[in-house]
Amino acid sequence: MIVLEKIVKRYGQNLVLRGVDAHIKAGEFVSIMGASGSGKSTMLNIIGALDTDYEGDARVAGRDLRALPDREVSAFRNTTIGFVFQSFHLLPHLSCGQNVAMPAYFNRSLTEKDIAKRVTECLERVSLSHKRDEFPLHLSGGERQRIAIARALFNTPKIMLCDEPTGALDSKTGAQIMKLFEDLNRDTGVTLVIVTHALEVSELASRIIHVVDGQIAQDRAPTRPNAP
Repeated sequence: MIVLEKIVKRYGQNLVLRGVDAHIKAGEFVSIMGASGSGKSTMLNIIGALDTDYEGDARVAGRDLRALPDREVSAFRNTTIGFVFQSFHLLPHLSCGQNVAMPAYFNRSLTEKDIAKRVTECLERVSLSHKRDEFPLHLSGGERQRIAIARALFNTPKIMLCDEPTGALDSKTGAQIMKLFEDLNRDTGVTLVIVTHALEVSELASRIIHVVDGQIAQDRAPTRPNAP
């Protein structure tokens, strides 16, 4: 599903990734762990085709995204990848339902009925159907992140990429969000990649990739009891 081979990334004279190799299979739940500045978020940006200026080979769902025109890359991202970020990125002037429906603006084949049905399904998936007509300002941090997850699910992505999804939440709410991710991975088979600096978050995945100074220092199973 995701293949990185000898990825080198530079920002000017700063070498951020130093020959990274990683293979992630379809349906895996993987955490990429590392300190700030380790290169973990840069890896996520390359996987998500948000950054195509690198050396080496990166293939996602069988596609070399650097070989595609920009318009096709955007379409591929919209239909294949769901993004979840630490800061939610919800539009405050739109209701929760309208925020969830945002990906539909890039998919003109959907009717209004299709969009409404899909919004209902996504809100039910994150247990927030009753918040459909409310605005993000009136939600808790955990609820905002669940709305962001519902938005990421709108196009039924094969892959979800999550950058510090619990970073702005307290520990209890963060644990609830991670449980939601576990359930999504188990129930839908979505390939889930989460970037984090928190060990307690990474240990909930089925595989942990440690990034240190732009290199993969360790690729291991979690140590928690009853880990898959």
